[in-house]
Amino acid sequence: MKFSTDLARFVEAKAASIKALKNRREWVQYPGPRPGFGEALAQAKRERGLGFLAEYKRASPSLGDINLTLTPQGAAEHYQRADCLSVLTEEVWFKGNIDYLSAMKVSGKPLLRKDFIFDPLQVLETAQTPASALLLMVRLTPDEVLLKELMAAARENGLEALVEVFGLRELDLARRVGAKLIQFNSRDLGSLKVDTAKIFALAKSEPPRDGEFYVAASGLSTPGDLVSAAQSGFGAVLIGTKLMKSADPGQTLGGFIDFFEAAYQKP
Repeated sequence: MKFSTDLARFVEAKAASIKALKNRREWVQYPGPRPGFGEALAQAKRERGLGFLAEYKRASPSLGDINLTLTPQGAAEHYQRADCLSVLTEEVWFKGNIDYLSAMKVSGKPLLRKDFIFDPLQVLETAQTPASALLLMVRLTPDEVLLKELMAAARENGLEALVEVFGLRELDLARRVGAKLIQFNSRDLGSLKVDTAKIFALAKSEPPRDGEFYVAASGLSTPGDLVSAAQSGFGAVLIGTKLMKSADPGQTLGGFIDFFEAAYQKP
């Protein structure tokens, strides 16, 4: 497999877990229902003008430890007003764990597994959890054949794929493989720099086509960012660090939602 050299450290961090998956002999798919991820966001956009993904992220490569005291169950309680929850499961750089998905099932919300996923076995691993969707990064898997294989594996196992892009070339590839849920990440995972203006401009220049739904992620930390995202064509926003650093994540999330509902005027 070919990977971006920018993300080599993240690929290396998954080596041990991939090896363990290759040695696994039994796969037991999660038996319960999986709430619709894309539909929850689409419904929120129809009703409110913007969907909200609240993220559980304990640490990151750019910030180090963010919040190690908030439990997954506690976050699920705080995030009741979110439409969907994003759960970091990568262990080395983000101090996550795949078991956090089961712990956050109590929210009743659709769950997104956010990790560095580049092997079909990781899709099978995700299917053993209550996750409704998983994240696939074009930057991580720029091989069109592999990306198609991962998306097909997700569909076959009852999972939705949120495909992440950083620029126009990656958006073109996402479209070629049939992605409909597309996340624009304003943080370049190579340099770790954030540029929200870049993704707002890209979304305006390349508006969603029929059946496509855009999600804006990273660096969204002010109420004004939410309005800019909606006006740029995004149907949902993902907010993580701002919530996790807050003394009351639920109150902070509610403040964002209340502001948007009161201030945003649909174009």
